[in-house]
Amino acid sequence: MSLNKYENDELIFLSEDSPSAVQNPTGMWNILVVDDDKEIHSVTRLALSDLIVNDKSLNFIHAYSGAQALEIIEEMGTSIAIILLDVVMESDDAGLTVARKMREELNIIEPRIILRTGQPGYAPEEKIIKDYDINDYKTKTELTRSKLVTTIIASLRSYQQILSINQSRQGLQKIISASANLMEEHSIKSFCSDVLVQINSLIGENASGFICAEAGVALDKEDEYLYILEANGEFLSCINEKLDTLENTDIVNSVHCCLEAKEHIFEKDFTVFYLHSANYEAAIYLQIGSKINIIDRQLLEVFLSSVSIGYENVNLFHQLRTAAFKDWLTKLPNRSEFINMLDDCCSGKLRGTDFIVALVDLNHFADINDGLGQDAGNSTLMAVTKRLEEKFIENVQIARIGSDVFGLIGSESFVNPESLNELFLLPFKAGEHSLSLSASFGFCRLDGRAQSGINILKQSNIALNKAKKNLKINYEFYCPEMEQETTWRLEMIRQLTLDFEAKKLQLWYQPQVDLVTEKIVGMEALLRWPSTEGRFVSPAIFVPLAEYSGLIVDIGIWVLEESCKHLNKLKSRGFDSLRMAVNISMPQFRDPKFVDTVKTIISEYGISPEKIELEITESIVMDEPHIVIEALQELKKFGVKVAIDDFGTGFSSMNYLQKLPLDRLKVDRSFVNEITPGKTAFIAETIVTLGTKLGLATIAEGVEKREQASYMLKLGCDEAQGYLFAKPMPYNELLEFLDNDGV
Repeated sequence: MSLNKYENDELIFLSEDSPSAVQNPTGMWNILVVDDDKEIHSVTRLALSDLIVNDKSLNFIHAYSGAQALEIIEEMGTSIAIILLDVVMESDDAGLTVARKMREELNIIEPRIILRTGQPGYAPEEKIIKDYDINDYKTKTELTRSKLVTTIIASLRSYQQILSINQSRQGLQKIISASANLMEEHSIKSFCSDVLVQINSLIGENASGFICAEAGVALDKEDEYLYILEANGEFLSCINEKLDTLENTDIVNSVHCCLEAKEHIFEKDFTVFYLHSANYEAAIYLQIGSKINIIDRQLLEVFLSSVSIGYENVNLFHQLRTAAFKDWLTKLPNRSEFINMLDDCCSGKLRGTDFIVALVDLNHFADINDGLGQDAGNSTLMAVTKRLEEKFIENVQIARIGSDVFGLIGSESFVNPESLNELFLLPFKAGEHSLSLSASFGFCRLDGRAQSGINILKQSNIALNKAKKNLKINYEFYCPEMEQETTWRLEMIRQLTLDFEAKKLQLWYQPQVDLVTEKIVGMEALLRWPSTEGRFVSPAIFVPLAEYSGLIVDIGIWVLEESCKHLNKLKSRGFDSLRMAVNISMPQFRDPKFVDTVKTIISEYGISPEKIELEITESIVMDEPHIVIEALQELKKFGVKVAIDDFGTGFSSMNYLQKLPLDRLKVDRSFVNEITPGKTAFIAETIVTLGTKLGLATIAEGVEKREQASYMLKLGCDEAQGYLFAKPMPYNELLEFLDNDGV
């Protein structure tokens, strides 16, 4: 019996293409007949056995009691379409009990209930029909074949609609859940993998498929080919491969067609979904064996709108992460990612027992940028990167952690001074230029101890800094003593800064005398730093620290101010012929305000400029001669005197000496100490002779013995300072000394 045989044309079902059509998994409508009368079962089956609804026949399941019915309902659940339920069975309300438990306890709402009873007096109340969602109530006598068919068709339509609504609701819940899970993903590959899983879950399939897009951000490739970003099933081996490498050209063409048309493709044997949001697009290919039905298609389209946004977000996040952890120029990991890589080494994620870290610092790289331009500098960095990658292939992890510094992690058999120096034997091609480069290397062996990546980087950097100061070799291996030295230096600088701010530094003065009259002609201002133990920290220790930290600039200003202040006081006490020698270091010359500061201080204290003598060392002159000469020439015009301290200990060029506006040469104490009875102090004699020929005054320092003073006087040296005449002393003691000396 087919549906069109009946007069009730208005009850004809929706077609399968309708949005409400639902495929029954069994291909049949499950009808549960519940009645304690076996004859009712037979009559019902006979009356409906040839009924075809929506191309599906009826499948009858039989229960002969309320208890048996509940067992079947609990087992089959929503796959039961209709329950033809007798009211009176093992009890007067057995059928109503089944309806109540099914709805309230088992929470099964889809199956339609048609109550039947042979006893009209047991008809349920209207409230029960509403509460238990009962479709119809009929006495067995009034259920003729025609009416039974009509009731069945109406109930099936109701079941199908309710099932569709519930499936849609469940699908939407799955979409919400799946979308929430996807939004938590920040990795493109993980996101794509989850999309494939969630789509299969939504449609109840386990289809093979893949997601493809232009590689770009996802695979860090710069071409415009389509790549398979993630896959499952039979396509698993194709991940990261170009789409066009697939043997099945139909699949390739379908994906290209989807992306070109910018729309989904639904075919009998496969489906291609189109993802698009902002400037990001991708295609999802699924090898589904049957055409996706309308409901699943609509659910997927809703889901894919969320997926498209998620795909854009995860790409943007990937771009942000790339910007945060990759070097923009070389595409190598940057400093932050290098620290993460070091953390992985320490946590045991990387296997190996002889790992070593190396920092490669290109020497004088700034000269390339300054002399040849930024483009040449960038090309040089790219050339170095290429050679590093070609040299180590996949055996060593490489990062660019600074403007001209690269970081390496690998086995010591690869990462060692010999292999790194080999990299710099041949010139590097940088655009039109062929450049010979050298580098300094700092190594740090990973000994398996638990430590952080940032600490390893610090240790490697300590070794690198040590290597850059080494004049013999261009590399150093980290050892704990290096860090202890660095820690000590930092602590000393910290304490020096605190003591300077607390005005604990002192200025002492050592008199300088005329060798002929042995009368005081001036003083040298000497900086003293009292320690907590009541002693003094050697200037040979703390002055380099002050220069290293830059604190020497502020200290230098204070020294000059104190010197001028005390010189002014001495002038007011009648010692107006004395001069003051003040030491100047290279960082002070680099200060653009240095010359003006010196002039201002001298003027503010009312000191004649010629009473101030600035002492510099030979090494300062050779450091940056143009800066020093220019500053001193301007100060010389102002009237300030200039002396070279420790003359003869450096390697100064006579050319620079002639350009310096000098007034005095100081003979270093090491040459004065060579003076012994019966021997000639050749260097001291040469310096005095040179000074005479250049028209410069000479002063010997470190004179402690009478024979040294006599010898220097005999050579023609003008002045001297040293313990023979006076030790360095605070200002108050200097006043007393001067009063007694009778200058």
